[in-house]
Amino acid sequence: MAKTEILLTKQDIPRQWYNIQADLRSPLALPLHPVTNQPAALSDLEAIFPVNIIEQEVSQERWIGIPDSVLDVLAMWRPTPLVRARRLEEALGTPAQIWYKYEGGSPSGSHKNNTAVAQAYFNKIAGTKRLVTETGAGQWGTALSFACYQFGIECQVYMVRVSYDQKPYRRTMMRIWNAEVSPSPSNQTNTGRAMLQKAPDCPGSLGLAISEAIEDTVTHANTKYSLGSVLNHVLLHQTVIGLEAKEQFNRAGIKPDILIGCAGGGSNFAGFVFPFCAGKISGESDCRIVAVEPTACPSLTRGDYRYDFGDTGGMTPLMKMYTLGHDFIPAGIHAGGLRYHGMAPLVSALMNEKVIEARAVNQIPIFEAAVMFARTEGLVAAPETAHAIRVAIDEALEARKDGQPRVIAFIFSGHGLLDLSAYEAYLSGQLQDYEYTPQGGCVKS
Repeated sequence: MAKTEILLTKQDIPRQWYNIQADLRSPLALPLHPVTNQPAALSDLEAIFPVNIIEQEVSQERWIGIPDSVLDVLAMWRPTPLVRARRLEEALGTPAQIWYKYEGGSPSGSHKNNTAVAQAYFNKIAGTKRLVTETGAGQWGTALSFACYQFGIECQVYMVRVSYDQKPYRRTMMRIWNAEVSPSPSNQTNTGRAMLQKAPDCPGSLGLAISEAIEDTVTHANTKYSLGSVLNHVLLHQTVIGLEAKEQFNRAGIKPDILIGCAGGGSNFAGFVFPFCAGKISGESDCRIVAVEPTACPSLTRGDYRYDFGDTGGMTPLMKMYTLGHDFIPAGIHAGGLRYHGMAPLVSALMNEKVIEARAVNQIPIFEAAVMFARTEGLVAAPETAHAIRVAIDEALEARKDGQPRVIAFIFSGHGLLDLSAYEAYLSGQLQDYEYTPQGGCVKS
């Protein structure tokens, strides 16, 4: 069976990012100062971000140009292919077409490089000497380590402890690009030390690692903070994915009926679907757009839409988003990139306005789907990506049941070649599911 791909050339890499803020039905709720609860001033953000990044964060311009220096690095792996999963379709016996946008060919193996390169560049020209960040599964930490190396910036990564232990080779990749990697909670910050004193075996969380990274940032000279998801400028940089996909579908004369992406903080999901959301917002498109999250950390399907801190320590501005509470520490599922208590404000706003929908799935079913995908399509997916594969398969089975053809597209946000311990646990029957409980944690199913 011949492989079906829709390819673009280097000349087709988008030259502008798409800013969905220009097309929202209502303006995005302003972030609030963590102490005064009043709208945060731009100057409040300058302690952790350079001015050029802050300008992108608040911009209402629909199109923002991508600098040539950023394009030069992106061209190492972009544009990425849009591939039809014909063997998976055949195995499922479905009348649906299943397509995936493959982001696993970047230096770190995921979509995260799209914003890491941009953030490293803008920090470089702003005079930043050192960037600090957090990472869950390690994809983001790896991407920023690579990007910082390209532009000659030091990099410090706080890696959520459960992933630090589960995924040692992610740490190795970061060190290849000269990054310093610390498990979070760590002994390097007051925040980390306080948590270790209270709970020595704490598995950590993205919210906690963010607190450590911000504390590190504000206590060191020539240092700024870099975030791999959630914030507006991060989602902006990721729209190269959806812009390419939209052009690829247009060239093939195909109209997707369902777009699917995993969602933790929201960056890969937003990057894939935002360029398609404009038509949904205007009423020109009736495409379904589905965000998939883990049952163990279901911010969109079980969280409240309200103001909350982006970190455990309460140091970030308050953002209006779907949240489980900034002190929530989820179970140690293998999809570490989806273990975040809140959802990006832009994604949350679209969810609140019913432009998108959400679904939560459990850990064992997502690995079942990922193994089926690997056996039919030959690609081992990251546990995060496996959430999107699960729902794509479920939608294809619905098409088989009702006999209605449809075009299903999902984003393959990252490969799982450094996540094989998770697959070993699944194949050995050692994996377990977790159900979220509103009381503040997860219980085994």
